[in-house]
Amino acid sequence: MSEKPSNKKTMQDSAAKPAGFQFTPDAFKGLVQETLASAKAMGAVDAVAEVSEAYGLSVSVRQQELENVERNRDKSLGVTVYLGHHRGHASTSDFSAKAVEDTVRAAYDIARFTAEDPMAGLPDAQDIVTDVRDLDLFHPWNVDAGAAAELALRCEGAALKTSRQITNSEGASVSAQHAHFFAAHMRGGEMDKPGIFSGGYASSRHSMGVSVIAGKGDGMQRDAWFTSMRDANELSGATAIGRYAAQRTLSRLNARKIKTIQCPVLFEAPLASGLIGSFVHAVSGGALYRKTTFLLDSLGQQVFPKHVDIFEDPFVLKGKGSSPFDDEGVTVQARHVVRSGVVEGYFLGSYSARKLGMRTTGHAGGSHNLVMRSRRTQAGDNLDEMLKKLGTGLFVTDLMGQGVNGVTGDYSRGASGFWVEKGEIQFPVQEITIAGNLREMFKGIQAIGADAYNHGAKTVGSVLINRMKIAGS
Repeated sequence: MSEKPSNKKTMQDSAAKPAGFQFTPDAFKGLVQETLASAKAMGAVDAVAEVSEAYGLSVSVRQQELENVERNRDKSLGVTVYLGHHRGHASTSDFSAKAVEDTVRAAYDIARFTAEDPMAGLPDAQDIVTDVRDLDLFHPWNVDAGAAAELALRCEGAALKTSRQITNSEGASVSAQHAHFFAAHMRGGEMDKPGIFSGGYASSRHSMGVSVIAGKGDGMQRDAWFTSMRDANELSGATAIGRYAAQRTLSRLNARKIKTIQCPVLFEAPLASGLIGSFVHAVSGGALYRKTTFLLDSLGQQVFPKHVDIFEDPFVLKGKGSSPFDDEGVTVQARHVVRSGVVEGYFLGSYSARKLGMRTTGHAGGSHNLVMRSRRTQAGDNLDEMLKKLGTGLFVTDLMGQGVNGVTGDYSRGASGFWVEKGEIQFPVQEITIAGNLREMFKGIQAIGADAYNHGAKTVGSVLINRMKIAGS
């Protein structure tokens, strides 16, 4: 078997059944129309219906033995009914005519007895997507359990063979997941007209990873590595993943505490995406209209240094955060979220936008592909160069706990990594806590590396922050 799984992409059209699915897009469209027609017959004027299907395979191994094989196949139909500004929602996994009618009835009854919310309703007609792009998001992986197990065994085997100091394994896994959906609105009792959303698409997400343990007794350390892509052909090789996971684990052996200190902190690129996530949460609709964010009224304000930009692009082909429209069928667009350190855009769905007296930004369902960059970054600013920029301080490679207060911005996480002096790693560090406030941390970003890493819908290199508190011994 080849190191990287190979599959030819199967194209989807409305009449054909996408590879591996039980329902065609046309069947989904018919089911949605049936659901909306039922809502109209009950007296609803506005409604939303969405039907989806997903299937996949997950295989895990441990200590070179097959541990688990799991196949999943799910389907769901959801309907939201609006009676004026009264909203009701219900869902079912039964697609029979009676089940559909019962589900619509349940949503209708909920709407009748739910308190009125002046902000509830369909997205404004002017915001509905008109140009639906094909973003190449569906790449079926026809891997069977045997082939998936072979890949997982190879991945774990490569990690175990790296060194005799690798003493145990938490296992390796391979996953292939596929989904498609169709959704539509009914506005004023009408469907399939300009300003009334109707559409859907298929997507895939495949992954492989391994976690191993090195050392013995109190000196044991663990680390892991994984790869995730929409196209299985673009996954990293099983052997490479295993070896890198082992190398990361071995590098943590003989870790020690350090004394409590204030110093610069360099976040490894995979962890730095969490800083973007904290920013997105702070400038998202729910936190803003509830006034539970430390970045309230930050639009147009300097939040990052002038050299920092954050760009969002929903239209990256095969992108893990790509989508031709948001969860409400609203237009999405490429934009600067932060330019020269200044916040230029929030993340709003229709409801939160109305609560704020603003217009939706096309973010019902969350952010899209975000890239954080520094205008100071040079092509040669790899990790070694970033360590030199750090000078003397902490290089963080692992974080624990959920110690981020979105209301105040206070940040406190358990951490491990490496102590660096004069740009060179001296020894691994463990059992410490790093603390600060996100407002100061954002403003204290001194550099962003060229070692960009994509984690989900976020891409950023290693991030150097000028000063944080380190609680040690």
